Amino acid sequence: MKKFNVGILGATGAVGQNFIRLLDGHPWFNVNFLAASPRSAGQSYEKAVAGRWVMETEIPQNIRELQVTTAENIQSAKDNCELLFSAVNLDKSTVRELENRYAENGIPVVSANSAHRWTEDVPMIIPEVNPQHLEIIKIQRATRGWTKGFISVKPNCSLQSYMTPAFALIQAGYPIESLVITTMQAISGAGYPGVSSMDMIDNIVPLIKGEDEKTEKEPEKILGSIQGNKIVSDHSIKISAQCNRVPVIDGHTASVSVKFRGTKPTIDEIIHIWETFSAEPQALDLPFAPKHPIIYRYEADRPQPRRDRNADKAMAVSTGRLRECPVMDYRFVALSHNTVRGAAGGAILGAELLAKKGYLK
Repeated sequence: MKKFNVGILGATGAVGQNFIRLLDGHPWFNVNFLAASPRSAGQSYEKAVAGRWVMETEIPQNIRELQVTTAENIQSAKDNCELLFSAVNLDKSTVRELENRYAENGIPVVSANSAHRWTEDVPMIIPEVNPQHLEIIKIQRATRGWTKGFISVKPNCSLQSYMTPAFALIQAGYPIESLVITTMQAISGAGYPGVSSMDMIDNIVPLIKGEDEKTEKEPEKILGSIQGNKIVSDHSIKISAQCNRVPVIDGHTASVSVKFRGTKPTIDEIIHIWETFSAEPQALDLPFAPKHPIIYRYEADRPQPRRDRNADKAMAVSTGRLRECPVMDYRFVALSHNTVRGAAGGAILGAELLAKKGYLK
């Protein structure tokens, strides 16, 4: 695989910083372009994030002196990168317009933003679940008159923990009728500085604006199919979600109850399906792909954010506490790292899949 020069839009924010941290030393991607707000433009990256670098590791040496430009400087992006990761923090209409402009100028965009998640010809990808949706990119390019550019997005972090375990069961021949989900979401999901300490210490906040709706609706597009020139959602699974902010730094936990349509698997069958589940990212041996996408924890009190969020490069989903449910069929707990699997890391894995399948040529 050739090495691609890549850029980061919104490079000084928390998600942009995580892209920089995770891409340090990546075998396929070399960060060569950084864009942020006008207040950061013209400065070295180190100066632009002075007092604002929130990662646990230091700024990579090769990034420190890289000059930051504005998000509007598309020509500089064309001159310096072959792929753009979008993590810009602006209103949705502005993000949509900006990402469209990069794509129409021949730059592939892999976005961690929500602005294009419901655009009918834009794939919303969990690489282990719906890699076939990347085929819509050919239609997207043809419809919009784009040649090299395109837009692909990752879904919301709230559904990453339960979506892959649910899909593995569906793929194994056990269709799901309904899911009832309660999420306990880490404060890092709110960005930096995020939720006030006065709100979070000794507290749980039972509202994350818009999160219930995203958790319930985005799986419909992910499980949908390409029909004509758009992705048509699958409404066959009823999902009820209640999303809560809890005093955990990283790691979104979901308590899930599931009801199957027709014959239900046994507990042993479910665990076997999860433990043996593998998909295209594993077959292609992508650098960010977890060896085991779903890890089952047999301990009675696992998974836990502090102990399990970093499993397999922080890209695996950890499940546990599978047992019968007196209302539905079964209930279980699932956990994923929200700022890695659910944000920058998930976008990087999606970009690896795009590169391996030839979309970046």
